Amino acid sequence: MASVTSLTAHVHQRLADALSAALPAADADVDPLLRRSDRADFQANGILALAKKAKANPRELASGVVERVVTGDVIKDIEVSGPGFLNITITDKAIVENLAQRATDPVARLGVPFAENPGTTVIDYAQPNVAKEMHVGHLRSAVIGDSVVKILEFVGETVVRRHHIGDWGTQFGMLIQYLIEHPHELDHEESEVSGEEAMSNLNRLYKASRTLFDADEAFKTRARRRVVDLQAGDPETLALWQKFVDESKIYFFSVFDKLDMEIQDPDIVGESGYNDMLDETCRLLEESGVAVRSEGALCVFFDDIKGPEGNPVPLIVKKSDGGYGYAATDLSAIRDRVFNLKANTLLYVVDARQSLHFRMVFETARRAGWLNGDTKAVQLAFGTVLGKDGKPFKTREGETVRLVDLLDEAIERASAVVREKAQDLSEQEIAERGAQVGIGAVKYADLSTSASRDYKFDLDQMVSLNGDTSVYLQYAYARIQSILRKAGSTEPAAHPELELTDAERALGLHIDRFAETLAEAAAEYAPHKLTAYLYQLASLYTSFYDKCPVLKADTPAQVENRLFLCDITAKTLHQGMALLGIRTPERL
Repeated sequence: MASVTSLTAHVHQRLADALSAALPAADADVDPLLRRSDRADFQANGILALAKKAKANPRELASGVVERVVTGDVIKDIEVSGPGFLNITITDKAIVENLAQRATDPVARLGVPFAENPGTTVIDYAQPNVAKEMHVGHLRSAVIGDSVVKILEFVGETVVRRHHIGDWGTQFGMLIQYLIEHPHELDHEESEVSGEEAMSNLNRLYKASRTLFDADEAFKTRARRRVVDLQAGDPETLALWQKFVDESKIYFFSVFDKLDMEIQDPDIVGESGYNDMLDETCRLLEESGVAVRSEGALCVFFDDIKGPEGNPVPLIVKKSDGGYGYAATDLSAIRDRVFNLKANTLLYVVDARQSLHFRMVFETARRAGWLNGDTKAVQLAFGTVLGKDGKPFKTREGETVRLVDLLDEAIERASAVVREKAQDLSEQEIAERGAQVGIGAVKYADLSTSASRDYKFDLDQMVSLNGDTSVYLQYAYARIQSILRKAGSTEPAAHPELELTDAERALGLHIDRFAETLAEAAAEYAPHKLTAYLYQLASLYTSFYDKCPVLKADTPAQVENRLFLCDITAKTLHQGMALLGIRTPERL
């Protein structure tokens, strides 16, 4: 089925056609600059600039356009305002017919079109470290990345997920050597331990091996030798390293499961995954002259990146002792993603504090010819999670907050809110809804802030039923489902012949913007644009619900039409929230 043409697109086309007729000498692509307006349904502001270019009187040109615009079916009224603006009102019939097309879309996309030229995006997000606990700093990459994946896939992009885990550092020499000397420390069946137990095992081992490493010089020497064995691919060392990776995955998967996120094992490619490419990456960079030797290290220099004293700050690809830096791994990953995975876009959902590193890595890859006009690399840099005091989020003892503790507390708070409001829910249902509301609250608070900004983590605000929260949206959705259950109507019919109230029109016009909003959110990797749209949708629905009786409307046709508006609102809320990774319970 062809996608539904939005009312904006209909009106834009009518005005563009009329402008072209009124200005025959103008460029073929005349833009009326159509905007939503509080004075009418739309305002067109482009005539002033077009008149100036054509040396015409803007009001006269505007009047010429009005004469040529076809009205009656979509456009109800069009008038000239001020120096040459156009105010446009849409017919009620067009609003309802447009929504009816969206509601009956057989592929259940609510009329949202696929992107015209989709490509392949490799998105690097949710990057925990092997043998280390996930903390609040891991939250944003996971939540933002998961939503961007869903939005991109919905508009038709091919998405390859990559979780670039830290799994190849020097601490593994210490851990592996300790396990060799204490061989039964990680013996168990995988199904026997929970995520928390797996992390507890790893913490215990890390502390014990660290204590030994700091106290025993002979052990320290053996541990350092073990790092060399690991990087050389010694089978025994690799097998023990894999034990740590597997134990960590039990823990990772339990945390991502709590976050209601699906992370697939094949998408987890750690630093080790690029180990075999490091030598060749360095050779290619050195042979092409992109990287040069400096004090024994292989470096890339940049004219515009200087240290505090004005000296150049290089990207170190290979250290003077022969070890590889993060840059070598990141550049090898770019080669893999461009040449093996055939990506058009490389998207990195990574903390803003790593922006300089990625700027240098991307520029190096450009100089090497790995990134070019066909392939771009973008860092979706995100800000910091702050406590209520506006400082980086810490425990009272000054420790980094464990991610699991944060999520558990959110679920606990949300369960209390659900229990307070619940009328006919069992304890099991309250627990299920509490998890959906709590995790939804955490995700929404994160996603409703522009990724680049810091935000305050305030659970009281997040689980509030008032204001811009996911709980407000979830309750709006549950309220609609309650009305539809009472009506006993599964697919209410639209009635385009009816006149609409102001509240009905405002709701209908906003629903029409769903496809535009998703296109913007996908193009800009901006889930916050979708959250803003959904919050406004829920607010407009609340206003409609307050002003327009649904089941007690004046006529059977009006009852049906209002039930139809409820239904299409619910479908749009449900789909929009799903793209944020947030559940919409049928009852709350």
